[in-house]
Amino acid sequence: MLLLSAYAAGGVTFRRPLERVASMDPIHTSAVYDSRAAALVYEPLLEVDYEARPYRLRAGACDLPVMSADRLVYTYRLRDGVRFQDDPCFPDGKGRLATAEDVVYSLNRLRDPANASSGMWTMDYVDKIEATDARTVAITLKKPFHVFPWLTALSYSAVVAHEAVEKYGTSFGQHAVGTGPYRLAEWWRNYRMIFTRDVSWRRWPEIKNPAPFDKIEYVVVGDNSTQWLMFLGREVDCLGGVDRNNWDAVVDKDGKLMPSLSAKGVRLLSAPTLQVGYVGVNMDDPLLGKNKKLRQALNCAFDAPAWKRFFNDRVDPADGPVPPGVDGRIEEPFEYAFNLEKAKKLLEEAGFPDGKDPSTGKRLVLPISLGRADQGAREEVELLQGFYDRVGIKLEPQFMTWAAYLKAVSDGHTTLFMLAWVGDYPDAENFLQLFHSKNCSPGANHGNYRNPEFDKCYDEAMSAATPEARHAAWKRAQEIVREDCPWIFLSFQKGYSILWDHVGNFRLTDFPYGTEKYFSYGK
Repeated sequence: MLLLSAYAAGGVTFRRPLERVASMDPIHTSAVYDSRAAALVYEPLLEVDYEARPYRLRAGACDLPVMSADRLVYTYRLRDGVRFQDDPCFPDGKGRLATAEDVVYSLNRLRDPANASSGMWTMDYVDKIEATDARTVAITLKKPFHVFPWLTALSYSAVVAHEAVEKYGTSFGQHAVGTGPYRLAEWWRNYRMIFTRDVSWRRWPEIKNPAPFDKIEYVVVGDNSTQWLMFLGREVDCLGGVDRNNWDAVVDKDGKLMPSLSAKGVRLLSAPTLQVGYVGVNMDDPLLGKNKKLRQALNCAFDAPAWKRFFNDRVDPADGPVPPGVDGRIEEPFEYAFNLEKAKKLLEEAGFPDGKDPSTGKRLVLPISLGRADQGAREEVELLQGFYDRVGIKLEPQFMTWAAYLKAVSDGHTTLFMLAWVGDYPDAENFLQLFHSKNCSPGANHGNYRNPEFDKCYDEAMSAATPEARHAAWKRAQEIVREDCPWIFLSFQKGYSILWDHVGNFRLTDFPYGTEKYFSYGK
């Protein structure tokens, strides 16, 4: 069935493709698409400012918190008019004002192990949560954690009503009873979701959006070619990315939108993201884990310019784990960036001249595990194989199902593995935590990298009383990781979107959760 375009619908509906949404329960919104859908209905305590670059926090359901002198207590105050939408879970079906007790209930529900929330980690530093009056909540931490307010801007912290949780029980994730700008009107699972605007939402006057969309429609379309045809047919208003196979039809040789599309009213937007791609090294591997020169050589042999061309300039070379624009990142040149001669020299120093093991005379073979076997994955690994052939190393791909791959990585049954990390917030801590020994698998430190000096710098940054002291510690921590090379640093992802020009006030952001409330209809 073809969908009506926004033009045919009078410009009141914004439509876009979205992956399948598993749950609307905020504490189970582990996937980006789950969070996007939930954030239309629910409000976390804070949100990321849609307009500000570099990113900063702004009020959400609560005002920005006040931090105590000892940096242990954050006091949040509910904003005026935060109200749950009408729903049968309330007496007479009428929604009610949210209270501080609702915030306490929501956060305690998030950190309750019995609920098995994928976001329970956001409460790891929390000691206690208490309502000090009807609208004020004090959150006491076990120790200082400078990024804690950012965690309360994630969808996990959204305010929920106990009445809704109690009424819907195990099916609560299929309902949505929030305090946000839209209401979930219809949901055909794995097909379509429709959200309607709550005109009584308290922040519409504050946003001053002259023409907000009355409906938001998410359509589940997994095939990129189908998405592209739907966009050209104006059946969807926006594509959140430009598929590599369609790139030449969208962008000219100068990196600009094709004039034929521009003339029709299509716009192309691009911006850096907080995503870093990497090949992880299993540091428990008896060869790679003990041979730093070999790991450095692998980085020097990685042809970042060719990788960038392969991805149609949609990536930039990674010079470490922390992307540009992140607080605490260092800008010094990476010593082990692409350099074939240096790679060969390091290989010789590592004991593998020309990529061969002198004891056997055979080429060094390194298995690399991948969690997908589609054409794109095969082309990527073939390109990597070509890079390492130049220095005599043979990469041996091992394709797995995603579930089997994650288990193999978590269990340490890989040698090299290919992954990406998307920052939850723009602070170096979110990326450098991937190297702390406390986070070894099954934690986010999937390569089981252990370096006491790194841990010391990380811990110093976390306990630093001033930004200056914290940045000094982050600098040293990054220097250590870039010297040790527990990853092959691949690339920083760029974000692209194409949209029809009747969608106004559309900005690319790493935090696209609930941002549709800012979109306006009209050029």
